[in-house]
Amino acid sequence: MVDPSWADVLPDWLKGEIKMQRLAQLMKGEEGIATDAEALAYVSNDSLSQPLASDWVEIYQYLLTRVMGDKVPHELRKERLDHYRMGLLKDLKEWLWHKRVKGREEKGRAEKASARAEAEARRPKQLALGL
Repeated sequence: MVDPSWADVLPDWLKGEIKMQRLAQLMKGEEGIATDAEALAYVSNDSLSQPLASDWVEIYQYLLTRVMGDKVPHELRKERLDHYRMGLLKDLKEWLWHKRVKGREEKGRAEKASARAEAEARRPKQLALGL
């Protein structure tokens, strides 16, 4: 599990790439799986809190290559993953998608509860006339 305290270290270019890939995904009507940029951000942050296992180093290199293209030095490029590692990446991307959806739903519920509490606080109080 990634330490959330690392969330603020994502470079701006990667945040922008996440937004662009999400938008492209939305326009294509693709759902149920996170983007390569989202997976890269997750694996990158995970590498800051603990050493990556060799499978995840290769997945990280693959994601770097997919997201950054020719900017990745030749010795770090990874064009393909074997079936096993591709399965690990697919599982991660599905998990990230579900976490994002769940977080959005929880945020929506919290906002609705806050709006109800605010409306209740503004509502005029009933007078007890004792008649």
